[in-house]
Amino acid sequence: MSDWQPRLVALDIDGTLLKWVAGLGMSHEEVTPAVHDAVQRVLDSGAHVVLSSGRAPHNMTVVADKLDLHGHGERLWIVAANGAVVLRYPPAEVVHEVTFDARPAVAAVLAQHPEALVAVEERGVGYRVSGPFPDGELGGTTIIADVDDMVAQPVSRVIIRDPKATAEDFVALAANLGLHGTDYVVGWTAWLDLAPVGISKASGLEYVAQQLGIDRTDVLAIGDGRNDIEMLRWAGRGVAMGQSVDEVKENADAVTDSVDDDGAAVEIGRWFPVAGSGGMGL
Repeated sequence: MSDWQPRLVALDIDGTLLKWVAGLGMSHEEVTPAVHDAVQRVLDSGAHVVLSSGRAPHNMTVVADKLDLHGHGERLWIVAANGAVVLRYPPAEVVHEVTFDARPAVAAVLAQHPEALVAVEERGVGYRVSGPFPDGELGGTTIIADVDDMVAQPVSRVIIRDPKATAEDFVALAANLGLHGTDYVVGWTAWLDLAPVGISKASGLEYVAQQLGIDRTDVLAIGDGRNDIEMLRWAGRGVAMGQSVDEVKENADAVTDSVDDDGAAVEIGRWFPVAGSGGMGL
């Protein structure tokens, strides 16, 4: 692959572009110079950068601004809500969305974890929540609402969070529930994302790639979480961050440095080197 260069670079945000706050399920909203410069080199080459995250759209555009992604004359493509929502920016415009009936899955999870918190995105504002989430875990404004009302209509994604449980508890829970018609992904903590069947970051990126006329073999994807696995397997080259759990690393083509060591910038530098430095290739 020494002469290969991606035409599209798909980047997770939390734990990939942004460093985790130690002990909390949130990131420092700060982009390092190394990551910023690496992303700019991708854009300068004429390749596309697509942010791909479990975040809601309004929490992704702020990161696009920090990366100066919109300074190259073309509206960005952004894959939000783990692939259920695709938007263009700026201005933010949803161009593709997949929804599902979340009521059976939510009821099944709450039967096992009755004290768990539930959240559904309130587009452009924040989230409707069944109760207060830990500080910093949800961006935007939160509005307390009844769970039945939150999922009465089809939604693109439901977040379930139990601060008293562990990620391992939720992995076992999801595996045993048999959530028909619903896919799921477990986060770093006891955080469960419910989504339509077949929807993932990979499906969202496939939609974008088709619009751009780019084959997935020409895609570089970098991520660190369980919700990145499908994306890493789908891309021509999928790279796990150094701090990823083994399950993520095992589904990647390669592993780069940790987010604390600017691993995303290191990987991007292989294919989009600093002028005069030469690329490492493979």
